[in-house]
Amino acid sequence: MPIPMSSPDITAAEIAAVNQVLQTSYLSIGPQIVAFEQAMAQYVGLPHAVGVNSGTSGLHLCCIAADARDGDLVITTPFSFIASANSILYERAIPVFVDVDPATGNIDPTLVAEAAADLKRGGAAAARWLPRRHGPIGALKAIMPVHAFGQPADMDPINAVAAEYGLRVIEDACEAIGSTYKGQMAGTLGDAAVFAFYPNKQMTTGEGGMIVTRPDDWAALFRSLRNQGRDVFDAWLNHTRLGYNYRLDELSAALGVAQLHRIEELIARRAQVAAWYHEQLADLELVERPQLSPHTTRMSWFVYVVRILPPADRNTVMQRLAAAGIPSRPYFTPIHLQPFYRDLFGYERGDFPVTEQLGERSLALPFSSVMQEEQVAEVAGCLRMALHA
Repeated sequence: MPIPMSSPDITAAEIAAVNQVLQTSYLSIGPQIVAFEQAMAQYVGLPHAVGVNSGTSGLHLCCIAADARDGDLVITTPFSFIASANSILYERAIPVFVDVDPATGNIDPTLVAEAAADLKRGGAAAARWLPRRHGPIGALKAIMPVHAFGQPADMDPINAVAAEYGLRVIEDACEAIGSTYKGQMAGTLGDAAVFAFYPNKQMTTGEGGMIVTRPDDWAALFRSLRNQGRDVFDAWLNHTRLGYNYRLDELSAALGVAQLHRIEELIARRAQVAAWYHEQLADLELVERPQLSPHTTRMSWFVYVVRILPPADRNTVMQRLAAAGIPSRPYFTPIHLQPFYRDLFGYERGDFPVTEQLGERSLALPFSSVMQEEQVAEVAGCLRMALHA
């Protein structure tokens, strides 16, 4: 049987939950979204969870709550899925990229501190961090760390920078549900955080996301913004503010409730698959396996990403794996080298060397909680042959 790049882990419980919704009159704005939000808030230990139709939507709403407007600045990472930076652009703010830690691929907190100090200072100091092309510059408003591949960024120094300069912290935890940083749950380390539930994630709702936060006013704002700007006391066709159709439907929410009941099982299964990979790849000198930081007290594996070391070439290895019937993906293509960002901001190769090196070497292997040990062994064997060839 072909080995897929990823697979959702769906049981009879999830199917029954979705079928039950289909037998009701509620396909949107019903009891399942309420149940999903309550369960998620309880799981992470925060007072509020607000369901949305994607992680991208959630990050966009967090940028609005952080008051990131035209020309304002948000410090973030270029080593991520493009949605993190795009969500900043939706409000016409400017993502200010800083390079990443070479071991984990997460945003470098030392560079965050340097960038924040210079951007607050302004002038030539700020210009060091700004893209070559930009419009009028506003205020520095927020930091958006991304927990790459499920591993939390080093949040204590990031939060210290935010506290020093009065910045909001938006956690892009879309890949990190269930991970812990120094014993604290990912998603509880900033002002707000977003989880995502695409089919390749640790748990899935098909499409969907969840914002988690502490402040009551932010939660109320998120609920209004996702529902066309209606406030809780507005009549159905009255709208207090510009809003969006970012609601999570009842079928997706029901699937989310069922998956969240199984979240510890799903995370444990993925940890087992990662352990099999770690063992199978131990003897490959041209493969660097994922490294976990000491502050990562639990890793919730989203993907299993290795690095192909010189003199081997990552793209050639991908081609040889594909010829053997094994899918793989580059993870990530740096955001600043994406055509749209190069055209808009004038970024060039060499601007963020660590990110670019990781982008050239990183390779995601087939991974899911339903993978079997023999499938992992087959992938490892094909990788070994691709490297030796």
